[in-house]
Amino acid sequence: MKTISENRCFGGVQGVYSHASKVNDCEMTFGLFLPREAEDGPVPVLWYLSGLTCTHENAMTKAGAQAFAAEHGIALVFPDTSPRGEGVADHEDYDLGQGAGFYVNATQSPWAPHFRMWDYIAEELPNAIDAAFEIDPERQAITGHSMGGHGALTLAMSLPERFRSVSAFAPIANPTQSDWGRKQFSAYLGDDESQWAAHDATLLMREVGFEGEVLIDQGGSDQFLDLLKPEALAEAMAARRQPGTFRMQKGYDHSYYFVQSFIPDHLAFHAEALWA
Repeated sequence: MKTISENRCFGGVQGVYSHASKVNDCEMTFGLFLPREAEDGPVPVLWYLSGLTCTHENAMTKAGAQAFAAEHGIALVFPDTSPRGEGVADHEDYDLGQGAGFYVNATQSPWAPHFRMWDYIAEELPNAIDAAFEIDPERQAITGHSMGGHGALTLAMSLPERFRSVSAFAPIANPTQSDWGRKQFSAYLGDDESQWAAHDATLLMREVGFEGEVLIDQGGSDQFLDLLKPEALAEAMAARRQPGTFRMQKGYDHSYYFVQSFIPDHLAFHAEALWA
Protein backbone atom coordinates (compact mmCIF):
# COMPACT_ATOMS: atom_id res chain seq x y z
CA MET A 1 0.00 0.00 0.00
CA LYS A 2 1.44 3.36 -1.05
CA THR A 3 0.29 6.66 0.44
CA ILE A 4 -0.22 9.32 -2.23
CA SER A 5 -1.72 11.97 0.05
CA GLU A 6 -3.42 12.41 3.41
CA ASN A 7 -5.32 15.54 4.45
CA ARG A 8 -7.18 16.41 7.63
CA CYS A 9 -10.89 16.59 6.78
CA PHE A 10 -13.83 17.18 9.16
CA GLY A 11 -11.80 15.85 12.06
CA GLY A 12 -10.78 12.72 10.15
CA VAL A 13 -8.41 12.02 7.28
CA GLN A 14 -9.04 11.99 3.55
CA GLY A 15 -6.37 9.78 2.03
CA VAL A 16 -5.45 8.66 -1.46
CA TYR A 17 -3.61 5.37 -1.79
CA SER A 18 -2.40 2.98 -4.47
CA HIS A 19 -1.58 -0.70 -4.51
CA ALA A 20 -0.66 -3.46 -6.94
CA SER A 21 -3.85 -5.21 -8.02
CA LYS A 22 -3.44 -8.88 -8.87
CA VAL A 23 -6.91 -9.26 -10.37
CA ASN A 24 -6.53 -6.22 -12.65
CA ASP A 25 -2.78 -6.77 -13.18
CA CYS A 26 -1.96 -3.08 -12.74
CA GLU A 27 -1.52 -0.39 -10.13
CA MET A 28 -4.89 0.80 -8.76
CA THR A 29 -5.64 4.04 -6.90
CA PHE A 30 -8.47 4.69 -4.44
CA GLY A 31 -9.61 7.34 -1.98
CA LEU A 32 -10.46 6.56 1.63
CA PHE A 33 -12.01 8.91 4.19
CA LEU A 34 -11.60 7.80 7.79
CA PRO A 35 -13.61 9.65 10.46
CA ARG A 36 -12.05 10.61 13.77
CA GLU A 37 -13.57 7.50 15.40
CA ALA A 38 -11.19 5.32 13.38
CA GLU A 39 -8.41 6.51 15.72
CA ASP A 40 -10.08 4.46 18.45
CA GLY A 41 -11.02 1.31 16.52
CA PRO A 42 -12.76 -0.12 13.46
CA VAL A 43 -15.61 1.88 11.92
CA PRO A 44 -18.40 1.02 9.47
CA VAL A 45 -17.70 1.67 5.80
CA LEU A 46 -19.73 2.98 2.86
CA TRP A 47 -18.51 2.19 -0.64
CA TYR A 48 -19.11 4.86 -3.29
CA LEU A 49 -18.85 3.62 -6.89
CA SER A 50 -18.45 6.31 -9.53
CA GLY A 51 -19.72 6.61 -13.08
CA LEU A 52 -18.42 6.76 -16.63
CA THR A 53 -15.18 8.73 -17.22
CA CYS A 54 -14.62 9.16 -13.47
CA THR A 55 -11.58 8.26 -11.40
CA HIS A 56 -11.41 7.85 -7.61
CA GLU A 57 -11.21 11.64 -7.39
CA ASN A 58 -14.58 12.80 -8.78
CA ALA A 59 -16.84 11.80 -5.92
CA MET A 60 -14.09 12.40 -3.38
CA THR A 61 -13.94 16.09 -4.34
CA LYS A 62 -17.46 16.77 -5.71
CA ALA A 63 -20.02 14.75 -3.74
CA GLY A 64 -19.56 16.55 -0.42
CA ALA A 65 -19.95 13.27 1.43
CA GLN A 66 -17.17 13.61 4.00
CA ALA A 67 -18.99 16.10 6.23
CA PHE A 68 -21.92 13.72 6.65
CA ALA A 69 -19.72 10.64 6.96
CA ALA A 70 -17.86 12.39 9.78
CA GLU A 71 -21.15 13.26 11.45
CA HIS A 72 -22.17 9.58 11.41
CA GLY A 73 -18.72 8.10 12.13
CA ILE A 74 -18.55 6.22 8.84
CA ALA A 75 -15.59 5.59 6.52
CA LEU A 76 -15.95 6.20 2.77
CA VAL A 77 -14.17 4.29 0.02
CA PHE A 78 -13.84 5.85 -3.43
CA PRO A 79 -12.46 3.20 -5.84
CA ASP A 80 -11.40 3.91 -9.41
CA THR A 81 -13.81 2.89 -12.17
CA SER A 82 -11.42 0.72 -14.20
CA PRO A 83 -7.87 -0.53 -14.51
CA ARG A 84 -5.45 2.01 -15.96
CA GLY A 85 -1.91 2.38 -17.21
CA GLU A 86 0.41 1.44 -19.99
CA GLY A 87 -0.49 -1.90 -21.51
CA VAL A 88 -4.12 -1.73 -20.33
CA ALA A 89 -6.61 -1.91 -23.22
CA ASP A 90 -8.55 1.26 -24.02
CA HIS A 91 -10.99 2.61 -26.60
CA GLU A 92 -11.55 5.98 -28.23
CA ASP A 93 -15.19 6.01 -27.04
CA TYR A 94 -15.66 7.53 -23.58
CA ASP A 95 -18.07 4.77 -22.52
CA LEU A 96 -15.76 1.82 -23.20
CA GLY A 97 -12.34 0.92 -21.84
CA GLN A 98 -10.48 2.93 -19.23
CA GLY A 99 -12.94 4.86 -17.07
CA ALA A 100 -15.75 2.52 -18.11
CA GLY A 101 -15.17 -0.81 -16.39
CA PHE A 102 -18.91 -1.35 -15.69
CA TYR A 103 -18.03 -3.43 -12.61
CA VAL A 104 -17.85 -6.73 -14.48
CA ASN A 105 -15.15 -9.37 -15.05
CA ALA A 106 -14.34 -9.21 -18.76
CA THR A 107 -13.98 -12.51 -20.59
CA GLN A 108 -13.28 -11.16 -24.08
CA SER A 109 -10.15 -9.89 -25.80
CA PRO A 110 -8.54 -7.38 -25.38
CA TRP A 111 -10.25 -6.65 -22.06
CA ALA A 112 -9.95 -9.94 -20.17
CA PRO A 113 -6.36 -9.56 -18.88
CA HIS A 114 -7.11 -6.41 -16.87
CA PHE A 115 -10.81 -5.59 -16.68
CA ARG A 116 -11.91 -7.58 -13.64
CA MET A 117 -13.64 -4.86 -11.68
CA TRP A 118 -16.23 -7.19 -10.13
CA ASP A 119 -13.55 -9.22 -8.36
CA TYR A 120 -11.67 -6.05 -7.50
CA ILE A 121 -14.63 -4.41 -5.74
CA ALA A 122 -16.12 -7.61 -4.32
CA GLU A 123 -12.94 -9.17 -2.97
CA GLU A 124 -9.50 -7.69 -3.57
CA LEU A 125 -9.94 -4.08 -2.50
CA PRO A 126 -12.07 -4.90 0.58
CA ASN A 127 -9.42 -7.35 1.74
CA ALA A 128 -6.63 -4.84 1.15
CA ILE A 129 -8.43 -2.08 3.04
CA ASP A 130 -9.43 -4.37 5.90
CA ALA A 131 -5.78 -5.37 6.33
CA ALA A 132 -4.40 -1.82 6.27
CA PHE A 133 -7.02 0.40 7.95
CA GLU A 134 -9.44 0.48 10.89
CA ILE A 135 -12.47 -0.79 8.95
CA ASP A 136 -15.15 -3.13 10.28
CA PRO A 137 -15.83 -5.69 7.50
CA GLU A 138 -19.03 -6.79 9.27
CA ARG A 139 -20.61 -3.36 8.75
CA GLN A 140 -20.53 -2.42 5.07
CA ALA A 141 -22.93 -0.49 2.83
CA ILE A 142 -22.72 0.55 -0.81
CA THR A 143 -23.89 3.37 -3.06
CA GLY A 144 -22.97 4.82 -6.44
CA HIS A 145 -23.82 7.21 -9.25
CA SER A 146 -24.83 6.28 -12.82
CA MET A 147 -22.56 3.39 -13.87
CA GLY A 148 -21.59 3.23 -10.20
CA GLY A 149 -25.24 3.01 -9.19
CA HIS A 150 -25.51 0.02 -11.52
CA GLY A 151 -22.47 -1.51 -9.83
CA ALA A 152 -23.75 -0.82 -6.32
CA LEU A 153 -27.14 -2.41 -6.96
CA THR A 154 -25.81 -5.49 -8.74
CA LEU A 155 -23.13 -6.13 -6.13
CA ALA A 156 -25.57 -5.68 -3.25
CA MET A 157 -28.14 -8.06 -4.69
CA SER A 158 -25.51 -10.62 -5.72
CA LEU A 159 -23.65 -10.59 -2.38
CA PRO A 160 -26.59 -10.64 0.07
CA GLU A 161 -24.51 -11.19 3.21
CA ARG A 162 -22.02 -8.42 2.42
CA PHE A 163 -23.92 -5.14 2.55
CA ARG A 164 -26.40 -3.97 5.16
CA SER A 165 -27.85 -1.30 2.87
CA VAL A 166 -27.72 -0.11 -0.74
CA SER A 167 -28.61 3.14 -2.47
CA ALA A 168 -28.00 4.70 -5.87
CA PHE A 169 -28.03 8.05 -7.62
CA ALA A 170 -29.39 7.89 -11.19
CA PRO A 171 -28.26 4.28 -11.74
CA ILE A 172 -28.00 2.62 -15.14
CA ALA A 173 -31.01 0.57 -14.18
CA ASN A 174 -31.65 -1.81 -17.09
CA PRO A 175 -28.36 -2.11 -19.03
CA THR A 176 -29.34 -5.20 -21.02
CA GLN A 177 -31.93 -2.97 -22.73
CA SER A 178 -29.79 0.16 -23.09
CA ASP A 179 -26.87 1.35 -25.20
CA TRP A 180 -25.22 1.97 -21.82
CA GLY A 181 -24.95 -1.75 -21.24
CA ARG A 182 -25.45 -3.67 -24.45
CA LYS A 183 -22.40 -2.08 -26.03
CA GLN A 184 -20.18 -2.74 -23.02
CA PHE A 185 -21.52 -6.18 -22.14
CA SER A 186 -21.02 -7.32 -25.72
CA ALA A 187 -17.42 -6.07 -25.66
CA TYR A 188 -16.52 -7.33 -22.19
CA LEU A 189 -18.67 -10.47 -21.84
CA GLY A 190 -19.39 -11.56 -25.42
CA ASP A 191 -22.59 -11.91 -27.42
CA ASP A 192 -24.25 -14.56 -25.22
CA GLU A 193 -26.87 -12.37 -23.53
CA SER A 194 -27.51 -15.00 -20.86
CA GLN A 195 -24.17 -13.90 -19.38
CA TRP A 196 -25.40 -10.32 -19.06
CA ALA A 197 -28.37 -10.87 -16.76
CA ALA A 198 -26.28 -11.06 -13.59
CA HIS A 199 -25.26 -7.45 -14.18
CA ASP A 200 -28.71 -5.92 -14.72
CA ALA A 201 -30.26 -4.36 -11.60
CA THR A 202 -33.80 -4.59 -12.96
CA LEU A 203 -33.48 -8.31 -13.72
CA LEU A 204 -31.85 -8.98 -10.35
CA MET A 205 -34.58 -7.03 -8.58
CA ARG A 206 -37.22 -9.18 -10.23
CA GLU A 207 -35.34 -12.39 -9.41
CA VAL A 208 -33.81 -11.91 -5.94
CA GLY A 209 -34.26 -8.35 -4.66
CA PHE A 210 -32.40 -7.08 -1.59
CA GLU A 211 -32.89 -8.17 2.02
CA GLY A 212 -32.90 -4.65 3.45
CA GLU A 213 -34.33 -1.37 2.25
CA VAL A 214 -33.23 0.30 -0.98
CA LEU A 215 -32.99 4.05 -1.66
CA ILE A 216 -32.92 5.36 -5.25
CA ASP A 217 -32.79 9.01 -6.27
CA GLN A 218 -33.26 9.96 -9.93
CA GLY A 219 -33.22 13.44 -11.41
CA GLY A 220 -36.41 14.25 -13.30
CA SER A 221 -34.49 16.42 -15.78
CA ASP A 222 -31.61 13.98 -16.23
CA GLN A 223 -30.31 14.29 -19.78
CA PHE A 224 -29.63 10.54 -19.91
CA LEU A 225 -33.03 9.19 -18.84
CA ASP A 226 -33.44 7.15 -22.05
CA LEU A 227 -30.16 5.37 -21.33
CA LEU A 228 -30.71 4.94 -17.58
CA LYS A 229 -34.24 3.49 -17.85
CA PRO A 230 -35.29 4.19 -14.25
CA GLU A 231 -38.89 3.22 -14.94
CA ALA A 232 -37.83 -0.41 -15.45
CA LEU A 233 -36.23 -0.60 -12.00
CA ALA A 234 -39.15 1.21 -10.37
CA GLU A 235 -41.59 -1.27 -11.90
CA ALA A 236 -39.44 -4.21 -10.79
CA MET A 237 -39.29 -2.87 -7.22
CA ALA A 238 -43.06 -2.47 -7.16
CA ALA A 239 -43.69 -5.92 -8.62
CA ARG A 240 -41.41 -7.53 -6.05
CA ARG A 241 -42.77 -5.31 -3.25
CA GLN A 242 -39.18 -4.44 -2.44
CA PRO A 243 -38.89 -2.43 0.78
CA GLY A 244 -37.44 0.96 0.03
CA THR A 245 -37.94 4.27 -1.73
CA PHE A 246 -37.63 5.35 -5.36
CA ARG A 247 -37.67 9.16 -5.65
CA MET A 248 -37.95 11.14 -8.87
CA GLN A 249 -36.44 14.53 -8.04
CA LYS A 250 -38.05 17.27 -10.12
CA GLY A 251 -35.68 19.54 -12.04
CA TYR A 252 -32.42 17.75 -11.20
CA ASP A 253 -30.00 16.58 -13.88
CA HIS A 254 -27.23 13.96 -13.93
CA SER A 255 -24.48 16.13 -12.45
CA TYR A 256 -22.75 16.15 -9.08
CA TYR A 257 -24.96 19.10 -8.08
CA PHE A 258 -27.71 16.47 -7.98
CA VAL A 259 -25.54 14.10 -5.93
CA GLN A 260 -24.55 16.88 -3.50
CA SER A 261 -28.19 17.77 -2.97
CA PHE A 262 -29.20 14.32 -1.73
CA ILE A 263 -25.99 12.86 -0.29
CA PRO A 264 -27.08 13.84 3.27
CA ASP A 265 -30.18 11.67 2.92
CA HIS A 266 -28.13 8.74 1.64
CA LEU A 267 -25.55 8.98 4.44
CA ALA A 268 -28.32 9.07 7.04
CA PHE A 269 -30.02 6.10 5.36
CA HIS A 270 -26.83 4.02 5.45
CA ALA A 271 -25.88 5.16 8.97
CA GLU A 272 -29.16 3.82 10.32
CA ALA A 273 -28.40 0.38 8.86
CA LEU A 274 -24.69 0.38 9.73
CA TRP A 275 -25.15 1.39 13.37
CA ALA A 276 -28.25 -0.77 14.00
